[in-house]
Amino acid sequence: MTRDASTPARGGAFPWLLLVGIALVAVNLRGPLVAIAPVIGDIEAELGLSATAAGLLTSLPVLCFALGTPIAAWTIRLTGAERAVAVSLIGALAGTIIRSGGTTAAAFAGTIVIGLAIAIGNVVIPVVIRRDVPPERAQLVTGVYAAMMNIGSLATALLTAPLAEVIGWQLAILSWSAFMIVALVVWGVHLRFTTIENAAAREAEVLAVTGSLAAVEPERRATSRSAWRNPMTWLLAAAFAAQSFSFYGLTAWLPSLVADEFGLSDVTAGAVASLFQLSAIAGALGAPLLSNARPVWLQPALVGALWISLPLGLLVAPAGYGLWISLGGVAQGAGFVVIISTVVRITRDDREATQMSALVQAGGYVLAAAGPPLLAALHESSGAWQQPMLVVLAATVSFLVLTTVAAVRSGRDTRAHG
Repeated sequence: MTRDASTPARGGAFPWLLLVGIALVAVNLRGPLVAIAPVIGDIEAELGLSATAAGLLTSLPVLCFALGTPIAAWTIRLTGAERAVAVSLIGALAGTIIRSGGTTAAAFAGTIVIGLAIAIGNVVIPVVIRRDVPPERAQLVTGVYAAMMNIGSLATALLTAPLAEVIGWQLAILSWSAFMIVALVVWGVHLRFTTIENAAAREAEVLAVTGSLAAVEPERRATSRSAWRNPMTWLLAAAFAAQSFSFYGLTAWLPSLVADEFGLSDVTAGAVASLFQLSAIAGALGAPLLSNARPVWLQPALVGALWISLPLGLLVAPAGYGLWISLGGVAQGAGFVVIISTVVRITRDDREATQMSALVQAGGYVLAAAGPPLLAALHESSGAWQQPMLVVLAATVSFLVLTTVAAVRSGRDTRAHG
């Protein structure tokens, strides 16, 4: 992998403070979105929302992810990567406070602010990993990042409702802002160290060349590529769309599916469906173990096969639903790592990484926003879950094909530029 001239030296110790910071930030990149789902009934009742409005409140952040990527790219260019992470956390904190205001306008306004703020975090974290983590550890750090997002989702899904019974839904969703404050403190410490190190590095670089730092700028620009014209961008965007469509569609409707198909109570169905989120932690942490597997397509092919096992298993052997949901959960956690770590690996500089991360995620989240309503419409029209699962099966097969092709192509590009 080729890296730009601004990439920090890799000879030092592993950046543990950065890893802790990324992990804490990741907890806050999904948790605030999931927090309202367990108490949506309380929110509906208190604010007088219709079922449609309540559904929009839960799906709006995913649409904000897609629409907010241009804002994310602009923020990164304006502030730099480290400060963009801080902006993301501050925005999510502000949105959480607004959302707990107790009015319909506050609920929607806060949700939009949270969605746009998290869109910045989604785009910038791969940029930070690409630049500041040793290449051989990048997929491991990406796995920790993905695992902590799932841990944040799982914690808020399990604990928000019990908290709401004690302190009310407004304070329950506001209480998760404590994690944002902790993440901001740790990231602030990292940002301070980074500012000091960057100042020293710039001074050393000026002394190392004749003239000023501007003397090396033409060379730096020459190594940069436009992600818009890179076929890998669109291949990964399509793969991320298949991943995100499957994830958000299944997250929304797995509890209803297992309740309808197997006669489970709502509580039991919710517990079974939570396996999908819990298993993702193992998938996110396990995927890096296959990062050096050969041939290069082995890792994405295995993850794709696990993804396919969920809809296919529910269609042909539904009695094993617990196994299929668990395997699918492993796949969705690992699938995110496969795609994001590919972006990290193949981009050459911050500009390209920002562009590719934004474009890949924008395309994915546009399709993801359509997942829950499309699966619901198919279920309503057919009165069964077979048609929705066939659509998910098509999406997961697409994921397998697209990520496998991307792995083979990126392997060729790496050898060509090595």
